[in-house]
Order: sequence, then structure tokens, then C-alpha cells
Amino acid sequence: MQRIGSPQYATQFARAKNLMSYNLSLTAASLRPELARIVAECYIEAGGWEPAKASILSSNALQSRSASSSIRLERELRRRLATLTNDQMILLSQATAEDRAAMAWLATCKSITFAFEFASEVLREKLEAHDVVLRHSDYEAYVENKGVAHPELNRLAPSSKAKIRRNLLGMLNEAGLLVKGAGAVGTIQRPVLSPEVLRVITSDSPRWLAGFLVPDNEFSNL
Repeated sequence: MQRIGSPQYATQFARAKNLMSYNLSLTAASLRPELARIVAECYIEAGGWEPAKASILSSNALQSRSASSSIRLERELRRRLATLTNDQMILLSQATAEDRAAMAWLATCKSITFAFEFASEVLREKLEAHDVVLRHSDYEAYVENKGVAHPELNRLAPSSKAKIRRNLLGMLNEAGLLVKGAGAVGTIQRPVLSPEVLRVITSDSPRWLAGFLVPDNEFSNL
């Protein structure tokens, strides 16, 4: 059996992901951990996604300015959070601000491969190489390289490309993976994960720790 953190496993996992088109719904919402908490609470209280959706929209629980924006935001947050396990949803609904951000970022990693791969392949590799400065050229090179296997990236309008970039970098900042700095995009840092966050991630699949910049050689220890 292949170890999850092994190079062979990582290669096969990446190849499998490359066969699918990217979900680029980063334009629909930023990380929004506090709103994600509200959705998680409604889901747990209602006992399912459909009654939770009805409750959120009827009460305007997300405090949107219009019905259409409320529908879009609820749909995107629901789509992300539906990837979480029951333990992860409970933690999201009850946790501290830092743990809520971690669970919201985990939901993003699990539902938006483009975001997960940027963190695990660009930020993590730069951090392991002791290069903590994220530059505009790093992001552009990532998009260009991914565009070979994912032509949907090349078909995006310039405005959509700019919004995806802005939202992704904002998410990384909210999740504690990137600190804004002058000149370059920001400084890369590995977030500190609480024991509860580590527990609910590793009991699901340790591979998601790559999205939090954890090196492969630490997976088995965690």
C-alpha cells in the first residue's frame, strides 16, 4: 500500500485531478469564515442542506443586500461546506476565529482544486526552499503552467482572471498562509493549527494538510 505522503501517491493524486476541469468559483465569494460558521450552524440545526438553505434565505442570515446576492453566496458556501465531514462542520460551527478560518480554508481546498494546488505546489515548495516572498511572477507562472492542462484558465476574461487572483490571495491572507507586504504580493508563512483542527483533518485525510503548507515528511507524525 502506498503511503499518502509518498511521491508516488502525490503524483497519482495530481494526475487524477488534472483530468478534471477546474472549478473556478473563486469569483463567487472570498473565504468568509464567519458566514461559513452561520451556514454550518444552520445545517446542523436543520439536519440537512435543503432545510438549511430555506432557513438561510428566508431569514437573510448572510445579511446580503439583495435576494440574488444572498442566493449566490448561500449556494457557493453550501457547495464548499458540503465537502466537510461531520466533525469538521461541528468544529466550524463552534470554534475560535482561527479555527473557523482553518475550516473555511479546508472547505475551499476540498472544493476548489485550483486553490489547493496553488497552496500545496507553490507556497509550500517556496517555503521548503526557504523563499518566503510570494511575487507576482510566481502567480503568473502558476497560471501559465496550469493553463496547459486546464485550457479553461486561458478562456477566462481579463476581469475574471483579476477577480480570481484577488480573491485567492485574500483567502490566503485570511487563512494565515500569507502576510501582506510592501512591493511583493506578501510573505508566506505556515499557519499554526490547533490540536482540534489537526484531528479533524487527519481523521479525514492527511493529504489536505498540504494545503496548510505541512511538508509530506510530517504527515505520518500527525
